[in-house]
Amino acid sequence: MKVLVTGGAGFIGANLCRRLAGLAEVERITVLDDLSTGDARNLADLPVELAEGSILDSGLLARLVTGATTVIHLAARPSVPRSLADPLASHAVNATGTLHVLEACRATRPHVILASSSSVYGDSPAPYKHEDLPTRPLSPYGATKLATEAYALAYAASFALPVLPFRFFNVYGPLQPAGHAYAAVIPAFVSAALRGLPVPIHGDGAQARDFTYVGSVTEVLADAAVRRVTSGTPVNLAFGARISLLSLKDALAEVLGRPVEAEFLHARAGDIRESQASARLLLGLFPAVRPVPLADGLRATVEWFRRSAEPVGAGHRETVPPGRPVDSSQPCRSMSTGEVGD
Repeated sequence: MKVLVTGGAGFIGANLCRRLAGLAEVERITVLDDLSTGDARNLADLPVELAEGSILDSGLLARLVTGATTVIHLAARPSVPRSLADPLASHAVNATGTLHVLEACRATRPHVILASSSSVYGDSPAPYKHEDLPTRPLSPYGATKLATEAYALAYAASFALPVLPFRFFNVYGPLQPAGHAYAAVIPAFVSAALRGLPVPIHGDGAQARDFTYVGSVTEVLADAAVRRVTSGTPVNLAFGARISLLSLKDALAEVLGRPVEAEFLHARAGDIRESQASARLLLGLFPAVRPVPLADGLRATVEWFRRSAEPVGAGHRETVPPGRPVDSSQPCRSMSTGEVGD
């Protein structure tokens, strides 16, 4: 199996490449990344071929797709606030970029796995976000991700392209950057707490998320690639956890063994109050997968931050040092086993 991972030098992509590199079925891994948010050092100890470039480069995409049996499309311009600041840039990468990827795949029809987002649901009052709910994005980012999955399913119907669109829910774990304006919740919390600062909470902290450890996400993505799993509908990639930001603060305090204070800030435009997945479709396709408990995932994330090459919060490219690999599939389990997080 020859795999092309777009966005493979980023947070989820580099963790995925590490998992793919350990599979006997995978013969070659190629990464396409423009390194705007990813970092080549995330791949330094892995047997991958890195092509630095954009998914908007049709010629480069066509060359890289040729010979690939599976394309895992993770490249994106992440973050709801970033999309509010520059909607056109988010659309160009997330919607038009996805169309370029699908068009490059149309001739040879590799298996295509794509990343959409829970943000497509908007603020639906349903307690669990299931895939049959109407989609009502509240941000340009959510709209671009809805376009991602819509184009994928249209190419499946029109050109017999085998596709599997996943809706990610607040993925977190090692290699996820902090220290910049668009940092996801958990790295922002961990970065602040390790420096002895209050964690930033936008709003009252009662808003809840379905935080999903990156090791669980890459387990599903790798299994989907090996078994060539497809779906005629998008599939939630989360397990139905409901964790408020205040509960997350307390869980981080338990991991650190000391109190963590909060700084309450104004609520942000485009933020969703409740985001909890129905995992019915996911577990039907991947019955063996089990979520990593929050305490274990937080512990692995904290450990990575502590051994990161750059000072915590110093810049937006915190990476695992070359020669100090992180195994996100095996979080530390010494205690209780009970953002692209959006």
